[in-house]
Amino acid sequence: MATPQAIVSPSVLASNFGQLSAECKRMIKNGADWLHMGAPILSCVKKDVPEIFMDVHMMVADPLRWVDDIADAGGSLYCFHYEATDKPLEVIAKIKSRGMKAGIAISPATPSTVITDEIAEAADMLLVMTVQPVSELRARFPTKDIEVDGGVSPDTIGPCADAGSNVIVAGTALFRAQDPEGVIAGFKETVNKAQAKLAASRT
Repeated sequence: MATPQAIVSPSVLASNFGQLSAECKRMIKNGADWLHMGAPILSCVKKDVPEIFMDVHMMVADPLRWVDDIADAGGSLYCFHYEATDKPLEVIAKIKSRGMKAGIAISPATPSTVITDEIAEAADMLLVMTVQPVSELRARFPTKDIEVDGGVSPDTIGPCADAGSNVIVAGTALFRAQDPEGVIAGFKETVNKAQAKLAASRT
């Protein structure tokens, strides 16, 4: 059984928009794996940083409507909210038909049990906006990429990693860090140690 590896995805919303491409390149140089962003800035960044994995978080009411636009703009992963559609499997199928990975997010008030085995099997990544549901999802889906988004910093990475998150979205903690390379490396080390411990506990 494969152990999920640490992936760090800086949230571009915390960057200096006046130096957007340079900020993205700085994060890549310092060890970022993905870039986490919303739709409006995707095409701008993709032109200047074509090689990076674009992790697009869509907080929209009709996620199916925007799949083609995000694919055309260069998205690598399209993550939509479970609460925004009554046909999550249809949205996932559409995303994959456009050559992107599919992620599904749940808001803090939504129980993790809404992510059925069928949905989790179809999706490439699960995203939670708070740590609490992570351990429940990790217990059910030990090899799935699980992303946590919201207030992650060197002070909070431990609980996120221990709960089972392996994809870490962080904004201010990275873009305003004196040593972003060190912060990213620390995130990855903490996550990979936690994943190894979780994997050992399952054997």
